[in-house]
Amino acid sequence: MQYISTRGGIAPLSFTDAVMMGLARDGGLLLPQHLPAVDHSTLNLWQQMSYQQLACAIVSLFIDDIPQRDLEDLIDQAYASFAHPQVTPLRREGDLYILELFHGPTLAFKDVALQFLGNLFSYILAQRGGFMNILGATSGDTGSAAIAGVRGKKGINIFILHPHGRTSPLQALQMTTVLDANVHNIAVRGTFDDAQAIVKSLFNELDFRDQHQLGAVNSINWARVLAQVVYYVYAYLKLRKNGHGSVDFSVPTGNFGDIFAGFVAKNLLPAGCLHTLILATNANDLLTRFVHKGDYSKGQVIATSSPSMDIQIASNFERYLFYLHDERGDKVQADMEQFTQSGRLDLSRFRTRTAEDFLSHSVSEEDTIATIASFHQAHGYLLDPHSAIGVKAAQVCRNASRPVVCLATAHPAKFGAAVCKAIGSEPPLPPALADLDKRESRCEILDANVAAVRRFVAAHALAA
Repeated sequence: MQYISTRGGIAPLSFTDAVMMGLARDGGLLLPQHLPAVDHSTLNLWQQMSYQQLACAIVSLFIDDIPQRDLEDLIDQAYASFAHPQVTPLRREGDLYILELFHGPTLAFKDVALQFLGNLFSYILAQRGGFMNILGATSGDTGSAAIAGVRGKKGINIFILHPHGRTSPLQALQMTTVLDANVHNIAVRGTFDDAQAIVKSLFNELDFRDQHQLGAVNSINWARVLAQVVYYVYAYLKLRKNGHGSVDFSVPTGNFGDIFAGFVAKNLLPAGCLHTLILATNANDLLTRFVHKGDYSKGQVIATSSPSMDIQIASNFERYLFYLHDERGDKVQADMEQFTQSGRLDLSRFRTRTAEDFLSHSVSEEDTIATIASFHQAHGYLLDPHSAIGVKAAQVCRNASRPVVCLATAHPAKFGAAVCKAIGSEPPLPPALADLDKRESRCEILDANVAAVRRFVAAHALAA
C-alpha cells in the first residue's frame, strides 16, 4: 500500500514513511492510493475476534512494510493500558447505543489512536535510528493523549500547543502536569485554529522541518485516522451479531478527523453496512453548514462547554474534499489556496453526493446541557458535553428502522462544570484525575504567532 498527497505534489510513500512525514511536503494530507474493501465472508471471520485481533486485521490492509508479528506486538502494547478488556465497549441505553471510547490512560477517544502512534514512532526510530521532535496542536484531548503516548520515550521530544484558557481546567492540567524532560507544553494566546495554523506553517517551512525532524501527532497524521477506523467496525460487528445488518453512527466532531475515520470504515465495509454518518457539531457549525448548504466558510470561534469542538477550520476536511473531487489533487490544491485567501468555499454542487454519506445537526449550548440532564434522568448514564452533542444529533436525525451508535468521546469527569450545570453536582473524579490540581505544573505561555513558537521549538528541540 502506497500513500499519496491530497494535493498531488509528492511521489508515493510507504506507510512508515507516511507516518514519519505526517503532513505531506506539498502542504496536503496523506491518504492511501486506494481504500480497501472487504466482503461478508471476511466479516464472518472478524466477528469472532477480540478488539486487538480486529485492529491488527484492519490496519494490515493498509500496512505492508511492518512484519505481522511486530504489528501485533505494537497493537497489544497500545491497548494494554486500557481499563476495559474490550478497549471500546458498546452498551445500550434506551433506544441508542453508546460506544465508550474513554477507557484509555487520559480518558478520551484520542488514546485509541495515540497509544498506537506513540509505539509506531518508537518502533520506526529503533529501525532507522535518529530522533524526532513532535509538534502538535490540541483543542483539548489530543495533547494529553499524545503526551501520554510518548512521554519518556528515547529519541523523541514533544511540543504541544493549546489555546490558553480555552480548554477545560482538567484538560489543561492533564498536559501541563507531565514533567518528563521530553515534554513541552505551550499555551498560545488565541484559539485552537490559531495554534493549528502555527503548526501547519512550521511544517511547511521545509528547512526548519528537516533540521528539527518534525513529526505530527494531530489527525493530519494518517496513522491517527487509521487506528480510529477500527472501533467503527468493532461496534458494527457487535450489532451485526445481534441481527442488525445496517447501522448508523453519530459522531461529535469539529476537526473532521473522527468522522473521516467513519467514512473510511463505511467504504471498507460492504455496501449498506455502515449506512449513515450523523455529523454532530456544537455552535461552531462550519461542518453542518457544509452538509446542509455546501457552505464551507470559517466564522468566529465560539467558546462552549465542548471545547474540543470549538473549531472553525477543520483540518481533516481536505481528505474528504479529495474524494469529492474524484481524487484530483490539482482541484484540491486550487480549493485550498482559495480557502486560505478568502476563508470560504462554495461546495453546493456536491450536496447530493455529500447527502449519501452524512446527515448533520448543530446542537446549541442550551440543548447540550439539557441532553446531559435528560439522558442522566432517563437512564442513569452520564454524558460529557461532546458525547451529549452526538446523542442529541442522533435523537434529531436517526432513522427508527436502524440502530444508531453514539460515540462517547470523553469521560464526563473531564468536564465537571458542564455536568454540574446539568445535574446539580460534579461527577466523581477517577483516580487518574483526582489529584491533578495538586501536582506541579509546567507550561510556556506565548503569543499566537509563528515566530514565537519557532524560537521556542528551536531552543528546546532534540538535535543530531
